[in-house]
Amino acid sequence: MRSSFGRSIVATAVAAACLLAVLETGCTAAAPHRLRVYVGGRAKGKGGIHRGHLDLATGAITLTGKTTQVPNPSFLAMHPNGRFLYAVNEVGKWADKPTGAVSAFAIDPGTGALTLLNQGPTGGRGPCHLAVDPTGRNVLAANYGSGSACVLRIGPDGRLGKQTAFVQHEGHSVDPRRQTSPHAHAVNLDAANRFAFVTDLGLDQVLIYRFDAAAGTFAANDPPFVAADPGAGPRHMAFHPSGNYAYVVNELTSSVTAMAYDAAAGRFTPIHTAAALPKDFDGKNSGAEIEVHPSGTFVYASMRGHDSIAVFAIDTATGRLTPAGHQSTLGQRPRHFSIDPTGTYLLAANQASGTVVTFRIDAATGALTPTGHSVEVAGPLCVLAAPGS
Repeated sequence: MRSSFGRSIVATAVAAACLLAVLETGCTAAAPHRLRVYVGGRAKGKGGIHRGHLDLATGAITLTGKTTQVPNPSFLAMHPNGRFLYAVNEVGKWADKPTGAVSAFAIDPGTGALTLLNQGPTGGRGPCHLAVDPTGRNVLAANYGSGSACVLRIGPDGRLGKQTAFVQHEGHSVDPRRQTSPHAHAVNLDAANRFAFVTDLGLDQVLIYRFDAAAGTFAANDPPFVAADPGAGPRHMAFHPSGNYAYVVNELTSSVTAMAYDAAAGRFTPIHTAAALPKDFDGKNSGAEIEVHPSGTFVYASMRGHDSIAVFAIDTATGRLTPAGHQSTLGQRPRHFSIDPTGTYLLAANQASGTVVTFRIDAATGALTPTGHSVEVAGPLCVLAAPGS
């Protein structure tokens, strides 16, 4: 999942593109009319990255190409300069070793087409999430299968270099089926790029590391983690644009935990946990993705089973959440979704039904309205909207 800080980088790039147009033409700035879209997908053990664009007037997604060079690209992240894309390859074996991988791609500035540059090992099995630090010098990845996290260096040409950091988590929590060992599910960075956070579903912890971007290294923080409720299964995390709060979606309890953040110490203080399902729902469900709207006024979390996006209003003075309804994703098992950097649309990736569906966001209420547009993608795992046409 991209952090709110990561989304702010993309939003800044959109604004910069508009300013450049003004300087070159002398005309009044016009908002970009479309954005690039990349979708990582998996089908029958193989996957691909689809590319296309999002029409900001209508919410329609048009797919224009696909690369199938890498297996199971389950999460995508863009370099801050917009020239490179990175995909985590969620596999248990790569280059005849028990590890997953990260793949680096160059982006064609005209078409958005991807050219594979190289790949590097994550040092653990089943990596499912990654992030590029704001300096563009490092990729950080979380290995779900073996419960670990790593850092890979990025060269000036976008290629992946050596692994400069690796941490192996230890322990377990209370769920006898899902929490007998560590399962690192996501890695995020704070706005100052001083701390890295790894949500570990198996340990019921968000582990906290001091991060050195120049060296590409981790060091345990004091405190070393913030604990989730026993059996919660923290999965993904998103920062508020202010940097004062962070929100965690809990996979096993289908809830969202709000936390206050002390940026000087890298410390979280839980505020409260809100249920992310309607009170009358009694079926099976698991929480998946979470994002904060760029305005900082709403939080969204996807629910697999209820097959919806839960909407919460944020009290910006306290960080507390108030439930504001649900919207069906018009598909099954929404593993991932993203909010475009302009804050206009939410794009929901329904893994089981093979669709990416767009919804318009009401800026006043946070409510989602189907645009009537969707595209078919086999097993969509991650959808990313970014500057470029």
